[in-house]
Amino acid sequence: MHQPLKIGELTAKLPIIQGGMGVGISLSNLAGTVAARGGIGVISTAQIGFTEEEYDKNPLETNLKMIGEHIKRARKIAQGGILGVNIMVATKNYELYVKEAVKNGIDAIISGAGLPIELPSLVKGTKTKLIPIISSLKGARVLLKMWDRKENIAPDAILVEGPKAGGHLGFTLEEIKNYEEKAYQEEIKEIVSLAKEYGEKYQKDIPVVTAGGIQNKDEMKEYFSIGVSGIQVATKFVTTEECDAHIRYKEAYIDCKKEDIVIVKSPVGMPGRAIKNDFIERTFLGKIPIKRCHNCIKTCDPKETPYCITDALVNAARGKLKDALIFCGANAYLEDRIRTVDDVLADYFG
Repeated sequence: MHQPLKIGELTAKLPIIQGGMGVGISLSNLAGTVAARGGIGVISTAQIGFTEEEYDKNPLETNLKMIGEHIKRARKIAQGGILGVNIMVATKNYELYVKEAVKNGIDAIISGAGLPIELPSLVKGTKTKLIPIISSLKGARVLLKMWDRKENIAPDAILVEGPKAGGHLGFTLEEIKNYEEKAYQEEIKEIVSLAKEYGEKYQKDIPVVTAGGIQNKDEMKEYFSIGVSGIQVATKFVTTEECDAHIRYKEAYIDCKKEDIVIVKSPVGMPGRAIKNDFIERTFLGKIPIKRCHNCIKTCDPKETPYCITDALVNAARGKLKDALIFCGANAYLEDRIRTVDDVLADYFG
């Protein structure tokens, strides 16, 4: 039997977090449905306003407005379930996104694509739970030490994203190539010990949640046996009826083969995992001109960047796959049909 996932006073009946996938892949419908079923549903805030008319003129204002809108919509579906948002540290105006989510009563903020050093100072005095994403013991040590020293605080949970995860990855190409499951599990055990150490100091439980290619109940149990309290799953939720992505995006997962899944260089400055298509082939040939800057990523210089990641991801969410970056996890090729959120949850808890 599985245990519920307790994060502070929040209790998820199912120890599963649905991964936050942007742009526009996990929005209110998917997040609300997973929350209603007892998991933790997560809305990605990355360019969340792209569906709105005013987005091109005022991307920041539109994104902030739609954070509140999607949280409201998800709450209606969630039936009292737990909702989080995923906010990338690399986001320009990161602090405004965090404050907007808190203002709209979000239960948890999950934050990666860089270490969320500033996060505690932005949510001080609120009930919002903080779940940093890290990829290594080293990253966990640095972050916990800095939060401890600067803010006198520890995370409410730690999310460890492994090398089989989708989208942006906190690893070098070398590390991804030489990945060994057993060695990585040893590292996770050490992260669990570190979380216990800080938990004792702050007199709280700090659950560790792990993510990246966990396919079924047996694999989940293997992680539970090394001290992990929950799992995060993203890729398997893409090919559900409830996922907010375009049907063509879902079909790209269903149609792809193992050899179509490649590691690409993202303008965010990290490697990413995606499905090989015309767009990726074109990026190998040279720079793809940028028509308009959406001011999305701190690290991006429009003069230097190989392509606009916002345009590439928005095209994916809209089903314009010839001009799209189709992020996915290592096992996307195993998805062979459209299912439901209930079907995916049954893979782990059925």
